[in-house]
Amino acid sequence: MNTINLTGRLTRDPESRATGDGLDVCAMRLAVDGPRNAKTVFIDIAAFGQLAQTCSEYLDKGRHVAVTGRLDYSEWEAKDGGRRSKHEIIANQVDFLVAAGDRTPEPASEAF
Repeated sequence: MNTINLTGRLTRDPESRATGDGLDVCAMRLAVDGPRNAKTVFIDIAAFGQLAQTCSEYLDKGRHVAVTGRLDYSEWEAKDGGRRSKHEIIANQVDFLVAAGDRTPEPASEAF
């Protein structure tokens, strides 16, 4: 089973775009803290469709979120001719969390 659950903070504002077929895509990067004295891990997240629209509208840098999705791997050829690859999480649910120090008391969860 390919399921992953992560909780962390967004490192930048979500970036929204549309595919050639008109499907909304939202790209985000999540900073996930490890156990005490472990280094922070940065994970790329992609959301599609209505979830992408909601994330791009309501999320911003520093927001605390919980993401559920599946791990995906892609490879491509870069403009310089070199091969590139990356792992990312394809989100099927993003919960907007409220933690101590968050700026606004918005709804605790926006799950799709």
